[in-house]
Amino acid sequence: MRNLVIKCTCGAEDAERCNQAFTVAASAAAAGAEVSLWLTGEAAWYGVPGRAEEFDLRLATPLDQLRDVVIEHGRLTVCGQCAARREIGEADVLPGVRIAGAAVFAEEVLADDAQALVY
Repeated sequence: MRNLVIKCTCGAEDAERCNQAFTVAASAAAAGAEVSLWLTGEAAWYGVPGRAEEFDLRLATPLDQLRDVVIEHGRLTVCGQCAARREIGEADVLPGVRIAGAAVFAEEVLADDAQALVY
């Protein structure tokens, strides 16, 4: 199975697209794929406690549950620049969430066995 790198570029302002990124990431992680979910833009807030719990999309699996599957079975990263713009620091994110920059993202998506998706 290839590694799956997913970038979520939106938050509640585009709830369906945001939820789709989390759903695909959690489903792939639960199926045994190596998953790396990157949160950029307004999605960066979902690496902070309490924010995913506030997300609401009718008929969708709660975002915090999807997030927790990714944290447990994969890797969840908040974009460094996006975090800085929102004044989110290492002490602000959930256990198991990292903050990293573009060089790390590029390394992940350029790996020979990687498939990248952007939502």
